[in-house]
Amino acid sequence: MMDCIFCKIAAGHIPSVKIYEDENVLAFLDIGPLSEGHTLIIPKKHYAKVDECPAEMMSQVGAVLPKVAKAVFGGMESEGYNVLCNNGRASGQLVEHIHFHIIPRNAGDGVFTQWPAKQYPAGKIEEIAKKIRAKL
Repeated sequence: MMDCIFCKIAAGHIPSVKIYEDENVLAFLDIGPLSEGHTLIIPKKHYAKVDECPAEMMSQVGAVLPKVAKAVFGGMESEGYNVLCNNGRASGQLVEHIHFHIIPRNAGDGVFTQWPAKQYPAGKIEEIAKKIRAKL
């Protein structure tokens, strides 16, 4: 999809600072980083969300993810890192092309705060699990 900025980056029409590249997967530095070393990993072919991507392609992206995460973690000498993938506008996905964020983290960096955990009312957790399992 050539109106997609990540497709344009994957095709070489927009420059990027590449961290890793193979035939189907690209990792590059985010130009609006939450921390230094913030890296994005994408399949080169356009898929908007994880559930739209064939398992074989997700497997290829998944194989690259720990390799790049280890390099970002080590290269930035960070204390930890987040791996995030937003799917759909309601989740915060701004570019509708699957992308995994690897965000180096250090104590007190202020990048994220923990969100408050909620609890299910009695019996609700099994009801929700049943709805999800029905779609598998």
